[in-house]
Amino acid sequence: MLDRRRTIRDKVLYGGVAEINERGSTLDCTVRNISDGGACVEFGDAARVPEEMKLTIARKGRSFLARLIWRQANKVGLAFRIMTSDTPVSDLDERLRRSEIKKRQLQRRIKELLGER
Repeated sequence: MLDRRRTIRDKVLYGGVAEINERGSTLDCTVRNISDGGACVEFGDAARVPEEMKLTIARKGRSFLARLIWRQANKVGLAFRIMTSDTPVSDLDERLRRSEIKKRQLQRRIKELLGER
């Protein structure tokens, strides 16, 4: 599959919840990789998911409005539209988030310099 992403995704293993309609129906899922622009999400079975959903990742304390880009068996690729926060973001939270992003960028750069992929 041709990778057309604008940003590199970090491999992760987060539990998530996809809110799939306005009535509050949800599906548990596993986030396999994530970036600021999207994620690869795996569902327990080949669930029928809508074109748009809200993805909440409790471990990150963040929710994303997402649009379905691709589907393959029980995995889907999502593009994030708007990032929302379930809790108010303090200055310290925002600085930590930026620090984590910078850390991932530096780790990728080290791998590039060492010739790893």
